[in-house]
Order: sequence, then C-alpha cells, then structure tokens
Amino acid sequence: QVQLVESGGGLVQAGGSLRLSCAASRNIFSINTMGWYRQAPGKQRELVATISSGGSSNYIDSVKGRFTISRDGAKNMVYLQMNSLKPEDTAVYYCNAKHYGLNSWGQGTQVTVSS
Repeated sequence: QVQLVESGGGLVQAGGSLRLSCAASRNIFSINTMGWYRQAPGKQRELVATISSGGSSNYIDSVKGRFTISRDGAKNMVYLQMNSLKPEDTAVYYCNAKHYGLNSWGQGTQVTVSS
C-alpha cells in the first residue's frame, strides 16, 4: 500500500491559480500511474490528470492547457498546477496511485473557485 496526503487546496477567484501537492509514502517511480481526480457535489469522481512512471502525462479535455501534473522523485511528491481556474473546477481533489492490484487514495483537498 501507499499513503497519500494532499495539500494546497483553498478558495480562489476565477482566473486565479493554485498548486496542489500530494506526498506519497513510497518511491513514486515504483508506481505505474499517479493521478489527480476530482469530485464535485452531486457528481461522480472524475479523472483529471495522470502521470506514468515513465513520465507520460494525460489530461481530460476540460483542463488541457490550464492544468499541469508534475512530480519530484527525490521528495516523492506529485503536483497539480492549476491556472486560469473556473467555477466549474470547484471540487474535492484526490491524489491516486495505481500499480497492478494497488489503488490508493488520499483524503482529498477542497478547491473552491468563486465567480
């Protein structure tokens, strides 16, 4: 298993930026895929961005060009830089680690974007 702890959420005006951080309890390069998901009130949890152990990243269409996923292997950290935030980005954001039978989640961090 891997423990994940998110931080960096908060309240921001539309057009602003936030950087979310995810601290992992083990070497993130040994994990196939690290990702960020989000869940808005009354909606299903959705994938936002992923980064593979090899460094390939993917994003959902609605955040392409605005969000960037990155990592720091020395610190076992994964980040989500969110720019040009919109009210529809408001959600609880979760860090996720997937590796074969492993599927771990953090506790989530709230992001609220005001219009």
